[in-house]
Amino acid sequence: MTGFDLNEYGLKHNVSRISRVCCYDIHQRNQELSAKFDLILLFDVLEHISEEDSFLESLLFHLAPQGRLIINVPGGRWAFSEYDTAAGHVRRYAAKDLRAVTLGNNLQIEKWTWWGFPLIPTLAIRKLVLMGKRDQGKIVSTGFDSKAPWIDKALGTLARLERIPQQLAGTSLMAVVKRKST
Repeated sequence: MTGFDLNEYGLKHNVSRISRVCCYDIHQRNQELSAKFDLILLFDVLEHISEEDSFLESLLFHLAPQGRLIINVPGGRWAFSEYDTAAGHVRRYAAKDLRAVTLGNNLQIEKWTWWGFPLIPTLAIRKLVLMGKRDQGKIVSTGFDSKAPWIDKALGTLARLERIPQQLAGTSLMAVVKRKST
């Protein structure tokens, strides 16, 4: 297992002690890494990328021909807020958005699910609470602060009750993706 990121600070503070971590720009396309990976995890990455197509093209250079991607993105275009902007998000996704970006890049979704359904009200509240806030530094910390341990516990209990996979709705969208069959 190998972890890649461009954020040196994040890599230096990485808690992983099992995987090797590297500071690497995926667009470099190092020949030693061509088609090397059977599985690539993109957890909370794609929403930060303005040029999805060129990013995915570079990513596919690294993916083995029969390899898979597991993609997780924030869901609900309606929920895009100051929090997303402060966190560096370019977009939030509807299921059709993720389907379109995969199809447009010669990929197909094998399986997908929404998750975080019980947390939808908190996402809506966060959007309202942060509306009009300008202090970018405080927006992210405020957006994650539940204000009380009992709220954290209640949200954790709700989250454990969720049945996944489900295609109804959620705060995040996860998909297993492979290259399109030719």
